[in-house]
Amino acid sequence: MRASLAALALIALAAGCGSKTSPSKRSVPTPGSLEALWRNSGESVSLIPGTSDYSPGELRISFLVVNSHGRVIAPPRARVWVARSLRAKPFTEAIARLEPIGVPGVSTGADARSIYVAHVRVPEPGSYYVLARPLGNVRIGGIRDLVVRSTTASPAVGSRAYPSRTPTLASTGGRISALTTRVPPDRALLQTSIAAALAARDPFVVTFATPRYCVSRTCGPVVDVVDAVRKRYAGTRVRFIHVEIYEGNDPRKGENRWVRQWHLPNEPWTFLVGRDGRIKAKFQGSVSTRELNAAIRRFLL
Repeated sequence: MRASLAALALIALAAGCGSKTSPSKRSVPTPGSLEALWRNSGESVSLIPGTSDYSPGELRISFLVVNSHGRVIAPPRARVWVARSLRAKPFTEAIARLEPIGVPGVSTGADARSIYVAHVRVPEPGSYYVLARPLGNVRIGGIRDLVVRSTTASPAVGSRAYPSRTPTLASTGGRISALTTRVPPDRALLQTSIAAALAARDPFVVTFATPRYCVSRTCGPVVDVVDAVRKRYAGTRVRFIHVEIYEGNDPRKGENRWVRQWHLPNEPWTFLVGRDGRIKAKFQGSVSTRELNAAIRRFLL
């Protein structure tokens, strides 16, 4: 089931971080602390995360800012701070940029049309807090815990891609329903398997997502994004692959073998793999055409 952002906002508020009156207001916050910044933001809410799998280094954090009435707050930029605790002073800050969800001009059916993306450096594993305040004629601050583990649950950048013999139009005798839940079918993303691309030493982009059964509200548009970006590289050796999530495209049967082989903790995921068979970049959740195009040009060409 796809939950609305209003419902997600209420769940986040009930979790204890987001409300106009929080338990922490019983005491005076330390000047300069993350809590003081949050308290001075106007309306205080919880961020709705778009990413969750982090390890030390450069982190790509995506999130929505939704007010207590379920309305998405989306000026073009937001200031982001990270601290070791609510009472600690932030040790890093950055500017988050609003990135489109899906392909611009194409309806996704989602409550949000865009999502904030920030890049921050966290050098050590541990539990942190991230605060975001949209810039512009708004007064709201969103906060959330940020758990950085020693290693990611998903395949790490620099590791070898698993040579999965993912199904293709040829291997299934053209049975499109066995390959994708997208409407219309993304035939151009079903031409080659991960194993074949690795064997040919061709760079490739692979997205693990289920357009029909996505629960994050961004997995369907991710396939649209990959297919749109694919058209820009028609004259290159870069291949583009879509892999569904569920066995037989039926959520009742659980995750398929390809998801298990790649040890994916959730979906959607998009990976860029180089000619050497190693993962060069990865995106959890929604990724914009701008982000994906920039990564391809940097790592695969």
